[in-house]
Amino acid sequence: MERAAKRRRSLREKKIVPKLWVVTLLVFLINLPFGYWRAGVAKFSRPWFIAIHAPIPFVIAIRLLSGLGYTWASLPFTVGAYFLGQFLGGRLRAGRKG
Repeated sequence: MERAAKRRRSLREKKIVPKLWVVTLLVFLINLPFGYWRAGVAKFSRPWFIAIHAPIPFVIAIRLLSGLGYTWASLPFTVGAYFLGQFLGGRLRAGRKG
């Protein structure tokens, strides 16, 4: 328990938390159009796989350019934003159809 508290303090001291929120938002926004596209193509087709995997280099670039790197504490946020962007992008397309 003490180790986790030290880890949280060290993340705050390094001012990573504001960067983390900005990176999380950018990852989410990048994935919205790809999720929108993914929802309009056949499942497991080549365009479907491209729609899922094409944003990955952008996410990597954002993480590296922000200085966030690959800390374990930041992974749940960015992975969650990735899938949430894909999901909500698909829901946007479904909402426009219906």
